[in-house]
Amino acid sequence: MWYPKALETTAQEYPLIVITNASNVAAMNYEPYFKRLASWGFIVAGNEDRQAGSGESTSLTLDYILKLNGKSDSVFYKKISQTNIGIIGFSQGGAGAIRAATEFENSNRYKTMFTGSAAYPFLAKNMGWEYDASKISIPYFMTAGTGSSDDADVQNIYEEFGGVCPLEALKDIYNMMSRDTTKISARIKGAEHEDMLTLTDGYMTAWFLYHLQGDEEAGTVFFGDNAEILNNANWQDVQKNR
Repeated sequence: MWYPKALETTAQEYPLIVITNASNVAAMNYEPYFKRLASWGFIVAGNEDRQAGSGESTSLTLDYILKLNGKSDSVFYKKISQTNIGIIGFSQGGAGAIRAATEFENSNRYKTMFTGSAAYPFLAKNMGWEYDASKISIPYFMTAGTGSSDDADVQNIYEEFGGVCPLEALKDIYNMMSRDTTKISARIKGAEHEDMLTLTDGYMTAWFLYHLQGDEEAGTVFFGDNAEILNNANWQDVQKNR
């Protein structure tokens, strides 16, 4: 768990972000990423599960840190905002994040979600991480790369492996979600699967600044007819409903 240094001496509550790990990656491998998010005013929590696609370890992590909010001997005592909790997942962890936000008793604690190249439904099902995108009911920013590792450009992505997160799958997930739920789908031009952690970082941070900290300037990246993401040459295939 990482957090802003000021948390130790202030009485305010801080928003929480929970990270669901990619395949064969643990929180210890993400340390600079966690630290940078914490520097923006978030508590960031993860675990050492290297196969997090089921979402179970993420659910347990959320329960654990929320219990610390009620322990008087914890640095997190009364410091975690109960209404501003987000979740992030990359690759296998993207499937795990969707499951964590839809399949568990504490799924309703999440306010918003971001995924980078989440394993698409065909792949997730075959690997034992099956999820139902129609259950997603929180603002969701889904991203992928245009490179062949994410999109192999096959004829039918549900009959053969189409890459980790092909464009047609993003469209399907977007369309399965309710029109009443804020949703954005977009791809980074030229990005391969392994690039997603770094190349999505700025917009991922803006997403959580807006939804968990109420930063209206960050919201201009995503919302309205002149949203920045629509005019950024590094991004393409943008779908959004706000």
